[in-house]
Amino acid sequence: MFSSDVLNINAEAESDRLQTVLREQVLGALRRRGVVLGLSGGVDSSVVAALSVRALGPERVVALLMPERESSDDALAVGRLVAAQLGIEAIEEPIGAVLEAAGCYRRHDEAIRMVFPEYVAGWRFKVTLPPAAQGGRLNVSSLTIERPGGETRSARMPFEAYHQLVAAMNFKQRTRKMLEYYHADRLHYAVAGTPNRLEYDQGFFVKQGDGAADLKPIAHLYKTQVFQLARHLGVPAEVLRRAPTTDTYSLPQTQEEFFFGLPYAQMDLCLYGRNHGVPPAEVAAAAGLTAEQVERVFADIDQKRRSTRYLHERPLLASPVLEVAG
Repeated sequence: MFSSDVLNINAEAESDRLQTVLREQVLGALRRRGVVLGLSGGVDSSVVAALSVRALGPERVVALLMPERESSDDALAVGRLVAAQLGIEAIEEPIGAVLEAAGCYRRHDEAIRMVFPEYVAGWRFKVTLPPAAQGGRLNVSSLTIERPGGETRSARMPFEAYHQLVAAMNFKQRTRKMLEYYHADRLHYAVAGTPNRLEYDQGFFVKQGDGAADLKPIAHLYKTQVFQLARHLGVPAEVLRRAPTTDTYSLPQTQEEFFFGLPYAQMDLCLYGRNHGVPPAEVAAAAGLTAEQVERVFADIDQKRRSTRYLHERPLLASPVLEVAG
């Protein structure tokens, strides 16, 4: 009988394996001296940092903390806590001035005013999708703004406004990655990416932003498994308690609201079921959903794979170019 137990791993064995792989990839295949990564205060980056320390030693791991004015209030503090516990160098690189100069905030304000003309710069906002299992669901994003005093308004986003807003917000991930590669080049280190399987499979990343990395040690692990590894590695409780968040929009927003449409535990089971041909009724019993809801989630998984395939593509060439061996 299909159950959530399918996602259980031997965390100690997997940790040992990943440490070996990481060491071989960084020092061998990539021929770099260590690892640079962005530390967000989330479980994924904390696990990659902990694995890197065990594989290479704390002196060969550098974490970047890159807040800006719309970052969550606790992200910087939790990132500092993780770095201190691991004994690694943590470099703070505030990115607000770069984003201001690039027009990130001005451009996202323009996009918001396409939906809410009364919007004033500095009001908080977020983008959400309806639940993935919802009947009659339209895969259309809604914008929520918060006025001073806490009053909120929400409305569906037209195509132009949505794409301009997302394009403006993508400055954040691309700026952070630019700084990661600056420090990696300076130190002759590799850049470690931090996506889990849900994010990697479903295209929940920015091309040439958080999608860019020299190695991605946990991209094969479901989010549930990342948490198992985190507990084995002794990741601080403050990290484990935090809800998975995009940390992109100024209003608090979970990954469930913005992209996946389900809590990660249910989404993991649905993705596993889709990957292994498990009937929707069996997935439903394990995930606490109905078979019809799981069928809708399966359809959403397939749709996201189609629509985000571009993010995984290498640059297209007009003619083949042979790679030189050795």
